[in-house]
Amino acid sequence: MLLDPFYLIVGSTALLERLLPQGVKTVQLRVKDKSDSEMVPEIARAKKLCADHGATLIVNDYWQIALDQGCDFVHLGQEDMDTADFGALQKAGVRIGLSTHTPEELERALTFSPDYIALGPIWPTVLKQMKFPPQGLERIGIWKKRIGSIPLVTVGGLNPERALDVLNAGADCACVVTDIVTNADPEGRTREWINATAPWRH
Repeated sequence: MLLDPFYLIVGSTALLERLLPQGVKTVQLRVKDKSDSEMVPEIARAKKLCADHGATLIVNDYWQIALDQGCDFVHLGQEDMDTADFGALQKAGVRIGLSTHTPEELERALTFSPDYIALGPIWPTVLKQMKFPPQGLERIGIWKKRIGSIPLVTVGGLNPERALDVLNAGADCACVVTDIVTNADPEGRTREWINATAPWRH
């Protein structure tokens, strides 16, 4: 299962319903501070929507629900690695993406045999308060050299123009949240992203 070079993050299935028809093929559902009972139907809905549009769904954080519902992919932050049951996920065939920000975090993440590694923020981001300074383009090449054939996802401050910069620097995916979800025309902006990343699409 290949990740698309355009990797979209959304915070609701309502937005997913609008953007999947534009041609999105890799999407992460990233919802914060909802209970498991609230997330069960949300993830089930996202899974069906992605299946209907031939897209890969990646569930952020709620790995147990993703496991229970037979989802294909989860994304975990550094803190999640302390509590996630990697053995159960991998036994069930659930693929795993892991966030990294420092060389130490990268080395730790690699011990879990992830299916992709995420690096960020590449540029300053307004999405959330970051403990880490912008990574810059140079670190992309360093990370890619270290992880080899494992896909590298980059995130933080990206727009369609910067997406080309990170892909040219060695990233496999350019990840976006704010540039699309805060746009006055998220559907149109999504199509811009899809067109911009088309040369890297397999």
